[in-house]
Amino acid sequence: MQDVFQYVETHRARFVEELCTLLRQPSISAQDVGVTECAARVLSLMSEAGAEARLIPTPGYPVVYGQVSAPGAGRTVLIYGHYDVQPPEPLELWESPPFEPSLRNGRIYARGAGDNKGQMFAHLKALEAILRTRGRLPVSLKLCFEGEEEISSPNLPAFVQKHRKLLAADVVYASDGPMHPSGPTVFFGCRGLLYLELTVAGAKRDLHSGNYGGVAPAPAGRLAQALASCWTSRGRVAVEGFYDRVKKPSPADRRVLGAIPLDGRTIRQDLGVSPVAGPGARAYYERLLMQPNLNIAGLTAGYQGPGSKTIIPHVARAKVDVRLVMDQDPDDIEEKIRAHLKRRGFGDIEVKRLGAVPPSRTPVDHPLGQAVVRAVTQAWGRRPVLFPNLGGTIPDYLFTRVLGLPSIWVPYAPHDEANHAPNESITLEGFMNGIRSTAAALFEIAAA
Repeated sequence: MQDVFQYVETHRARFVEELCTLLRQPSISAQDVGVTECAARVLSLMSEAGAEARLIPTPGYPVVYGQVSAPGAGRTVLIYGHYDVQPPEPLELWESPPFEPSLRNGRIYARGAGDNKGQMFAHLKALEAILRTRGRLPVSLKLCFEGEEEISSPNLPAFVQKHRKLLAADVVYASDGPMHPSGPTVFFGCRGLLYLELTVAGAKRDLHSGNYGGVAPAPAGRLAQALASCWTSRGRVAVEGFYDRVKKPSPADRRVLGAIPLDGRTIRQDLGVSPVAGPGARAYYERLLMQPNLNIAGLTAGYQGPGSKTIIPHVARAKVDVRLVMDQDPDDIEEKIRAHLKRRGFGDIEVKRLGAVPPSRTPVDHPLGQAVVRAVTQAWGRRPVLFPNLGGTIPDYLFTRVLGLPSIWVPYAPHDEANHAPNESITLEGFMNGIRSTAAALFEIAAA
């Protein structure tokens, strides 16, 4: 890889300037600001890198699709990314304007620098570097960059279903999210998500608690009772059957979990409290990554202003998110929660689904995953930290379940990238080593 890596280093300044040009183009999908213009820009960049590129329309924003054929190559790699970004607000907290990239302290600061334009752009520069030095790729390559990830990818599932043949490959390679604080990282999937809203209704209006307390329904209290019934006194989810499909970590998973660096003091300082998981990296990460969780994300009822207001709120709501692991199913867990509430006498509570994404995983010892690990080691000069999966949720199931492919994720942004927040950034080291990682991955996947 020496010639490819040398090309990357030689053109370092140009690559950074080109990324900054891309970052200057807003693409805020939640606000419909600049997204179609950015798609056109990404299309141009993809073509300039050497791909046969086109825009594929969806009911929302277009997918920028590209491909590079390598006649005689034994494998095809599909690379996923997204060109839309989060809203930049609150603007007053930015040290430099969000769409005017600023280079300082070895980082590029701008909205989208880490999530996901900087990481997405690294793939295109890897493609350029290989074609300019070798003349051809070691694999056939497909690129799928969407413009709606930051609004939960509403049109991506239908797009993937419709274009299964177009997206056919041997493996999916993607870069999103932050690295572990210790350095380069590879992860192999994610927990799933079920998001519910629970509503308890009472009288047709808020009531004076002195005139009606004790005789009128109290939705807030009833909601609190219903929620409390979902956990045991030790914090274990009490919904009947909740853990039925949860599998124990494999020996390979346990080895990976035990090898993840864990600084308990740093975690306590970051949280301001001690984590509830047991001691040691394996216990901490097994609970975070390999176990499901039921969480109250929000509670709303009655008066929340300063001072006092003596009322019985007429309605109470809770937002509840459930993180799911293999082989849990969102539909099954939702039905179990509904059945639990009914069994406990809360069948009148309205349960509304706000979103669901199945969990997804590729085995950590998959041969193509190990090829990627070797590639990242080449690019960074040290072995990456491996995660069986993320604790959060990404649309990985579209690749593993719909397309039936192994899927490996290699983030290039730092652990403190501040994605979705002011002063988002990517390190120059992460960006350049990201280019090298993608390039090396294509060769290692070809040889695996």
